[in-house]
Amino acid sequence: MCENPVVKQRRFRTSSDRQRISPAFRCTRIRNSMSKHRASSAVPAPRRLKDRLLGDRRRFLQGVAIGGGLAAVGVAGYWFTRDTETSSTTPEAAPETTAGASASPSPTPTPGGAGAGDNARVDGVEFERGMLHTAADFERMAEKVEAGESPWIDGWNRLTANGRSAADWSPRPLETVVRGGDGDNVGQMFTDIHAAYQNGLRWKISGDEAHATAAVDILNAWSASLKEITGNADRFLAAGIQGYQAANAAELVRDIDGFELERFQTMLTDVFYPLNDHFLNDHNDACVTNYWSNWDLCNLNSVLAIGIFNEDEGLVGRALDYYENGEGNGALKNAVPFVYDDEGLAQQQESGRDQGHSLMATGLLGSLCEMAWNQGVDLYGMDDNRLAKCAEYVARYNLGQDVPYTEYIWYNGQDCRYNEQTQISAAQRGQVRPMWALLYHHYAGRQGLSMPNVADIMAQNGPEGGGGDYGFGSGGFDHLGFGTLTHAR
Repeated sequence: MCENPVVKQRRFRTSSDRQRISPAFRCTRIRNSMSKHRASSAVPAPRRLKDRLLGDRRRFLQGVAIGGGLAAVGVAGYWFTRDTETSSTTPEAAPETTAGASASPSPTPTPGGAGAGDNARVDGVEFERGMLHTAADFERMAEKVEAGESPWIDGWNRLTANGRSAADWSPRPLETVVRGGDGDNVGQMFTDIHAAYQNGLRWKISGDEAHATAAVDILNAWSASLKEITGNADRFLAAGIQGYQAANAAELVRDIDGFELERFQTMLTDVFYPLNDHFLNDHNDACVTNYWSNWDLCNLNSVLAIGIFNEDEGLVGRALDYYENGEGNGALKNAVPFVYDDEGLAQQQESGRDQGHSLMATGLLGSLCEMAWNQGVDLYGMDDNRLAKCAEYVARYNLGQDVPYTEYIWYNGQDCRYNEQTQISAAQRGQVRPMWALLYHHYAGRQGLSMPNVADIMAQNGPEGGGGDYGFGSGGFDHLGFGTLTHAR
């Protein structure tokens, strides 16, 4: 894989041959890789990213006949699906399992035109255009908003009422961003990134070029200025959260004349990714389980988003591999450590800490899965829809209902000291965050699964807003939001 990938070719295609693969099918050279792939002297025939990631594991499917409609075959506990009709060392002791809970297994285009129907070929691999949103998504949004249909028009009204979506937004770029400690100024960065994203959304849906210009100006200002993200340990949160958000904002306008694409790609790889890499490698020199799941998850989101935006197969493969096999709390088996199959629920790793962070982590799980889904990789379905059960658990408790809880044991600090949480935390119970619609509309909308608790909390919270609608601290900007508008089906 080239260190600085360049788009070789773009072409349009239909979605008739789209398929979903589980990360368990990745080629063995990606497994356990912790760095970018080196460039190969031979350029292989172009293959879509999802097919490239299948690699040598395709031999497991020999002899399996896949018929019409949706067929699936399980390998290594996960699922390879094809829809022919439509588009380091673990801790010495693990938490014990109580009755009823099962622990984790140990294994200038037109608006809407730059989406998953538009591919980029790089180094023989075709990446799908789109991260959190695809061309088909924008076509749906524009059609529904123009028709004034709910809930899309309700989400649109929240977007246009948000001051950060104004076309006259003035960016305030910085050379050095600080999160945590003296000189904290990260608010300037996350506010501008949300302004770029919101203006990009307004352009993609309405076609108003003033919003495209605003988004481009904001992103260009930052790529021309930003050199460093620093601060205390919270700098890793800034690199993770704002890394994936910046890449998603830029994806909306990547093909517009005047957008400095290569400079923005360089900023992502030189400023954001090194911190993502450092954190996922050694967790700030602490025990691998020291940091809560949201720390790993935001950095995984950033690695995946940068990999997609920069068309870097190595980064995409790294994020997928960590989610399945990583030792930190961002790996699915650790982020959702206990499953209650009889109740259709699963405990989130931060449930004993407080509900604000449990909600945050659940939302980050959703954004990671959605970006992978739009590249043809199904993380949502891993381990029998483990994330769906987690979402139901977190929603149910934050609706004021009881849920089961298993004592959670972990190790922290540099010396891996023993800690335990014996009961779920009621702190911040009922907090509102704009992250439910994405999860609901995948599991219920795409997959047809029953998600009663998520449906109830989504209805209770009303149409989702975005950055600036949920307070002005960093927590109010953890999610890009507007899921009612962008994900309703």
